[in-house]
Amino acid sequence: MSRKGKLIVVSGPSGVGKSTVCSALLEQPEFARIVTCTTRPRRAGEEDGQHYRFLTTEEFEARAAKGFFLEHAVVHGHHYGTPRDSVEEELRKGKKVLLNIDVKGASQLRDKGLPLHTIFLVPPDEETLRRRLSSRGTDTIDEVSRRLVTARAEMAERGLYDDVVMNGDLEETVRRIVELVR
Repeated sequence: MSRKGKLIVVSGPSGVGKSTVCSALLEQPEFARIVTCTTRPRRAGEEDGQHYRFLTTEEFEARAAKGFFLEHAVVHGHHYGTPRDSVEEELRKGKKVLLNIDVKGASQLRDKGLPLHTIFLVPPDEETLRRRLSSRGTDTIDEVSRRLVTARAEMAERGLYDDVVMNGDLEETVRRIVELVR
């Protein structure tokens, strides 16, 4: 019989470095990644089934209605969701299942009573966050401003998380998270 795993939720505002931190954590053998679903357009270099499962809004909503997702939310006008079966499979294997999800999704998971450890990433300061968002080159100036407004609201939720970790230095951030979840 394999031991039970644990869900590790990493949340934080857009541009804080969640994807970068999660990629580094996945180099540790005890972590498993779940390919989540989204209706947002693919960014350059993204592949379906590797980065996300890209769905139409109709496909996403039909799956949501059937209970396919463990959690799902609309973020910046696009649907995002975590496939329930993928999570359950990795938990049965005893893995630390790493979920990069927003505060709405984290709230849904807290309500389900799952084995969960929640981590909220914060930037060193708002100017660093603005610079990171702008340097991605994927958003207009108006979109960056909108994401900063959302970031302020999301930052107010950090007290609901088990741990808050500042993402200033990637190596230190990863070391801290590994220490917290072991």
